[in-house]
Amino acid sequence: MFELVSDVCEGGLDFVLPSLVRVRQDFPDDRIVDVRGEIRKEMKVLTRSIKPGQEVAIAVGSRGINHLFGIVKEMVNSVRSVGGIPFIVPAMGSHGGATAAGQVEILSGYGIDEANMGALIKATMEVVELGTFDGEFPVYFDRLASEADCTIVVNRVKPHTDFQGEWESGLMKMISVGLGKHKGASLIHAMGSKGLRERMPAYARQVIKRGNILGGIALVENAYDEPVLIKALLAEEIESAEKDLLENAKNLMPSLPARDIDVLIVEEMGKEVSGAGLDPWIIGRRKIMGEPDPPGPSIKMLVVLGLTKGAHGNAVGLGLADITTGRLIERMDLKSTYVNGVTTGFLERCKIPLVMPTDREAIALAVRVASPLTPNEARIVKIKNTLQLNEVMVSMNLVPGLPDYAKVQGEAGMMAFDASGRFAGVVA
Repeated sequence: MFELVSDVCEGGLDFVLPSLVRVRQDFPDDRIVDVRGEIRKEMKVLTRSIKPGQEVAIAVGSRGINHLFGIVKEMVNSVRSVGGIPFIVPAMGSHGGATAAGQVEILSGYGIDEANMGALIKATMEVVELGTFDGEFPVYFDRLASEADCTIVVNRVKPHTDFQGEWESGLMKMISVGLGKHKGASLIHAMGSKGLRERMPAYARQVIKRGNILGGIALVENAYDEPVLIKALLAEEIESAEKDLLENAKNLMPSLPARDIDVLIVEEMGKEVSGAGLDPWIIGRRKIMGEPDPPGPSIKMLVVLGLTKGAHGNAVGLGLADITTGRLIERMDLKSTYVNGVTTGFLERCKIPLVMPTDREAIALAVRVASPLTPNEARIVKIKNTLQLNEVMVSMNLVPGLPDYAKVQGEAGMMAFDASGRFAGVVA
């Protein structure tokens, strides 16, 4: 794509990097042990309204929800147990390159295919119109879902990456942006973060009023990405109940072990980690004009090393980083990234930061820029991704200020890199 450059700063990058030590963060660990059993129990709230022979669309999104395979499987089985005919529709707006095939591929990556589910996967980007919202804007709805007798959605409820409001990421967003497909997602996102905050709920209300939404399965997860609450909501309950679920989700979010960081090293980013690739609530950056950043942490330099396999090349959110690597850029699919980014309207997040040939050079550059006179004193945190924060690494100068729930594990060690310059952990 372009020639990578490593010799970019005075003094070079061949200096000893600060040592790191492993830290375990013990967040509250309440969880549902029998997830599939809980789904079977909650689905009874919805299936009592399903008559034998009725077709039921089960709307599944692109987020990497833990236990998603088993959740959807039990939803399919529950519908079939009362004589319904279930099929699955992707409810993911413009994801998958805004193509039906791309969205089927995303579901398949979670094991959700016809063979595993015992149900058809019906995907289209075609929509029908269900009147208007706010008196002037069309309401789009997945054509194949509209042809069913009813539709059930499933999603986790959590803070949204782009805005703050009474309804953020959850069933209301799935019903509007997800099942609105590319046209609906584009319409809502074209209105900016204010549109998401104010008009997304208005859009969802019209779908619930005029469409065939029977209800949904709402999930709230703890800091370990495990469900602590699974709740079946009838269509008329979704709007009011989701506000309380969102507050629960906010209280359960994980966090970094420090608030003042010179360099944050993120091993991987991706759409299944966060809608923005890197969760703004974790990194304290949103980069949306007119929307305030989350309240910390303060990070001078953010380095992202790789892209998850589940991202399918979609690197939306890369613009939140300051430095990245050649290996991430090689896995980046510009079309998927740009389609998603243009649909949201937040182009800043699609920008490519400084690209370094190797992980080591990317990290060294960040350390040099963040702490130019004393790189050995840089305050560093290294994480796998912004979703998995129970096991992290920190530089020794951050240890005295660790929160009570963060405990040092073992001895500090030097950052190690393989022959290609790829990060390979620490060596004592």
